[in-house]
Amino acid sequence: MERAAVYENLKATELRLGLPGRDDESEVKNNKRSSSQMDHGSGHGAPPPKAQMVGWPPVRCYRKNVVQKAESGFVKVSMDGAPYLRKIEVKLYNNYFDLLKALESMFKCSIGNYNGSEYAPTYEDKDGDWMLVGDVPWDMFITSCKRLRVMKGSEAKGLGCLCI
Repeated sequence: MERAAVYENLKATELRLGLPGRDDESEVKNNKRSSSQMDHGSGHGAPPPKAQMVGWPPVRCYRKNVVQKAESGFVKVSMDGAPYLRKIEVKLYNNYFDLLKALESMFKCSIGNYNGSEYAPTYEDKDGDWMLVGDVPWDMFITSCKRLRVMKGSEAKGLGCLCI
């Protein structure tokens, strides 16, 4: 009898996993399906497809910047002898003459034909070729210009004639 009392006390203080107040150890719920239930499709269909999240898959920062640069029209301008770069928006100007006047006021020097001025404006096109500003029509220049460089006239002589 004493053993039965001790067993009851141990059972009352026993720690078990499961819901409190359940004494029936024989009733174990199994959440797994048997293979026969899986073959017959037991009423559960395939889960609904998940909606694609906005902004997924993530776009790398480099690709975002490339797209933004292509849409913006800003190009970097460097000048031989100047320790800094500038950025200008080429689409704001109507023709080559306006662009050259803006560059002259920006760098405080004479820019134009390399025979009569100290500096000649050149640009890098989409293919990576350096050309003189004015070699192509203005609309083509706006779409193909990646960056501008105002170089010394003596260095620009091999690039061709400046037709402004």
